[in-house]
Amino acid sequence: MSKVMLSFTVNDEPTQIMIDNRDSLLDVLRNQLHLTSVKKGCEVGECGACTVLINGETFDSCIYLAIWAEGKEIRTLEGLMDEDGNISDIQQAFIDEAAVQCGFCTPGFIMSAMPIIESDKEYTREEIKKHLAGNLCRCTGYENITNAIMKVKKERMAK
Repeated sequence: MSKVMLSFTVNDEPTQIMIDNRDSLLDVLRNQLHLTSVKKGCEVGECGACTVLINGETFDSCIYLAIWAEGKEIRTLEGLMDEDGNISDIQQAFIDEAAVQCGFCTPGFIMSAMPIIESDKEYTREEIKKHLAGNLCRCTGYENITNAIMKVKKERMAK
């Protein structure tokens, strides 16, 4: 076991933390930084519950070594809230569109949706579904999740 200093930005906060060089990014985010929106599901990159954005791109944090995050920008669901702790438009859309049941998969779906929502590209329903293919849900089905993403995408494109 070798301890190393990791310097990165998490939810717009410069962060330095001592880690074991074998730790996954998931374990560092959950266990050391207490960002519990990052869920530990399958631990093999199959379910998407641990999805985070790294430099704006989606990654399964369970199979991403924390040391690889050196100098990078990490964004979790906690980073979507405003300074007053209010939830984001996509989080509200998941509530409004009944895209949440047990909620375990929700943070991963929302983080996977962020590149879609934040891009200037228009997406079809099928393109959104394909983009979300790495996320699994056992409760809601995928229609309401897709509806929520399409709703926010349309609202943001109209601005």
